[in-house]
Amino acid sequence: MADMINKKYDMPLLDIDLRRSTYGEVALGYDAETAQKEAERCLNCKHMPCVNGCPVNIRIPDFIAEIKHGNYERAYEIIAEASGLPAVCSRVCPQESQCESKCVRGIKGESVGIGRLERFAADYHLKNTTSKLEKVESNGHKIAVIGSGPSGLTCANELVRKGYDVTIFEALHVAGGVLVYGIPEFRLPKAIVKREIENLKQLGVKIETNIVIGKTYTIDELMNDYGFEAVYVASGAGLPNFMKIEGENLNGVYSANEFLTRINLMKAYKPDSSTPILKARRTVVVGGGNVAMDAARCAKRLGSEVDIVYRRTLNELPARHEEVEHAMEEGINFELLTSPIKILPDENGSASRIVCQRMKLSEPDASGRANPIPIDGSEFEIEADCVIIAIGTSPNPLIKTTTPGLDVTSRGGIVTDEDGATSKKNVYAGGDVVTGSATVILAMGAGKKAAAAIDASFTGSKE
Repeated sequence: MADMINKKYDMPLLDIDLRRSTYGEVALGYDAETAQKEAERCLNCKHMPCVNGCPVNIRIPDFIAEIKHGNYERAYEIIAEASGLPAVCSRVCPQESQCESKCVRGIKGESVGIGRLERFAADYHLKNTTSKLEKVESNGHKIAVIGSGPSGLTCANELVRKGYDVTIFEALHVAGGVLVYGIPEFRLPKAIVKREIENLKQLGVKIETNIVIGKTYTIDELMNDYGFEAVYVASGAGLPNFMKIEGENLNGVYSANEFLTRINLMKAYKPDSSTPILKARRTVVVGGGNVAMDAARCAKRLGSEVDIVYRRTLNELPARHEEVEHAMEEGINFELLTSPIKILPDENGSASRIVCQRMKLSEPDASGRANPIPIDGSEFEIEADCVIIAIGTSPNPLIKTTTPGLDVTSRGGIVTDEDGATSKKNVYAGGDVVTGSATVILAMGAGKKAAAAIDASFTGSKE
């Protein structure tokens, strides 16, 4: 009999005062007793709508049933059949808009805590399993993966388990892509990412860092000179977008990418770090997505007062609900229905104030979305010696400009079919380099789909 309580069992959280000053993980995870209680809330629906909401199609009711019966390692095995990064996805995926949004329990209350249960199973496995993964016998085919973010790691995981010789080429000095440079430690501990990457290496995946495809090698060179029979491009969308307003070139103005890379990858918050970061008195973050929340919460931990400026209302804020809640709990101020006009300098040429304008929302357009409209005469200033622009990113143009025959969109994304095949023979692509900035799990889904297409191109059958 299912537990019919209408709310998820609470996730224990790090003390708020500690959260404001340390980078320790905020969500602490369920213990076994709480995980089993939450698992009891699952109705084990025969039609499994939650599975349809998962981009990698994890057998959700099956793994939850195993948790309910105390079979935690078996629960992990079921998840791992579909996902190569369970400990990562369970922490950063927007379950509330994907699997949990389809949960029947959500009709008259809160959905089952699918993400929390996935995390419990993944963490149990990481803590209790020491066995090494065994390599699959080689099938003789050699595949290159460009980028070691979630899409590239997923594609590599799928292919190496089918016997392919896979090499990942990563531009940075550390593998992990956005998982290590973009997502803060308090949301995703880097030890977890490292462990997942070590698992891939155990399976036989080779990872070459400090290799910039388009400069170190081109895609044509990988295929013609180094024997790679297919290439999967998963280089992400690391080129920051800016507002093109006055003052964006002032000292103290960062793209969110640069700010988060300094914090997350280079550990600039540590006293002994060789990477500088501005420890501002007051920071303004422009944007309303998860990246904006991450940047704001990092700035708070550096000791700054922080304002988030967003031109729509809280209802339209695209960031995950729990990240917004955590930001508010940590003392971050939200200036909603507000849009920046320009950034003003101090006498030394550094940012000192940001001029903003109040907005109102129009009637919904044909797509159903209301557009922000400036209110005349509503300009005001916010003091800010640091401004972080978090309004999205675009694919880096390097690969498209060095790869003849590769079709791209007007926004620079690589054009693919539904299986990830590009206009260039034996070259596939997926994740943010195709879609622009999106979620980790959607990038993983693209990597999984492309891996199946690559395998089908050699075997003639698609599982």
